[in-house]
Amino acid sequence: MKAKLLLLVIALQTTWVVATVAFQETKFLRGQMVLLEAQPVDPRDFLRGDYVTLTYKISTVPMALLQVETTNELPAGTTVFVRLGKQGQFDVVESASLTPLKSERGHPVLRGQIPKKWYFSGGPNGSLLVEYGLERFYVHEGTGQLHGKLTVEAAVPASGRGVIKQLYVDGVPYSETIRAEKH
Repeated sequence: MKAKLLLLVIALQTTWVVATVAFQETKFLRGQMVLLEAQPVDPRDFLRGDYVTLTYKISTVPMALLQVETTNELPAGTTVFVRLGKQGQFDVVESASLTPLKSERGHPVLRGQIPKKWYFSGGPNGSLLVEYGLERFYVHEGTGQLHGKLTVEAAVPASGRGVIKQLYVDGVPYSETIRAEKH
């Protein structure tokens, strides 16, 4: 009886791990890939280790691109949908809405939220801050001081919840940059 219970527990844990990995990999396979310019800030999480906090040009959304007129500040936690489009090498904000937008080939829609601490520069020429869940990239301990131009490649699935696939430092993948620094 104890052996069967142990096997059941092991099977459930294994199933959970495999399902989690499969779910994450599905985002990469089905999502549209976008390339975003990023800027680092270097904090540390004592439970999870070193990470780089990233901000993006797409994090500042001009009010003129918001498809809803608002004269009030939007409350923290408000969901914002942002349609991206290529401008040169990088993806930029084409339009934004407080209601879901339809994703099109080459124009994925990222789902974000207005953070607890945010700014609003009012009027049609103003802008608002949006976070997409792409603001943290965990790195090896002691390697959070990244110097150079940062670029993020992210997958954007139909749900709009983007996932970082790769962080580049001066066009070189982060893992290769760290290996080169160690040698």
